[in-house]
Amino acid sequence: MAKPYQVPLFNRLIRPPLRGCFRLLMKILSPITITGEENVPHSGPYIIAINHVSTYEAPFILSYWPVLPESMGAVDIWRKPGQNILVRLYGAIPVHRGEFDRQTLEKALSVLEAGKPLLIAPEGGRTHAPGMRRAQPGVAYLAEKSGAPIIPAGIVGTTDDYARRAFSFQRPPLEMHIGKLFKLPPAGGRGDERRQILQQNADLVMKHIAALLPLDYRGVYAEELLEAH
Repeated sequence: MAKPYQVPLFNRLIRPPLRGCFRLLMKILSPITITGEENVPHSGPYIIAINHVSTYEAPFILSYWPVLPESMGAVDIWRKPGQNILVRLYGAIPVHRGEFDRQTLEKALSVLEAGKPLLIAPEGGRTHAPGMRRAQPGVAYLAEKSGAPIIPAGIVGTTDDYARRAFSFQRPPLEMHIGKLFKLPPAGGRGDERRQILQQNADLVMKHIAALLPLDYRGVYAEELLEAH
């Protein structure tokens, strides 16, 4: 039986000042717009699902989300100078992209079982451009196994050139639009049928995110949303 999830003491102590520093820095560098904070539960487990353009979404969300969520990130960040220090200080969960990583999935599920919110980018990696790409089914798998609801959050302004523009005193705006809590339909079936249902549910998550974003950020989900309306 897996041990109940607990945030190490060091990470619990360092998170508030780390969050405060990033929050102040971003407030100085950018005008900040946040909508939908009333949709965030005061307690209980849920999955925060976001679009993922660059490395800047996670610091933005972790600095301004009403509570401190647990966060998942690609394992290659742990090898990048500067970023590797930040993810270790925060205590993020490394993810091996493109692999079925049972240990990581079990840790993510233990976060939700412990009643904590979990931040995840369903696309599985940065797009490096505002347009969204097709989701990986992992978010649907976690939602089904845990029974946790999902909160979509659309992030605008975190492009690859954000830091260059910000430190050139251009004050590029940052926006976070938080949608309403929802639950995915059950994923039944077996084999290919089950994989198809999980993918459909992952796409449904992305459509909720896309609905919070301007048209040029919606990528592969833009046409589907237009057809739905």
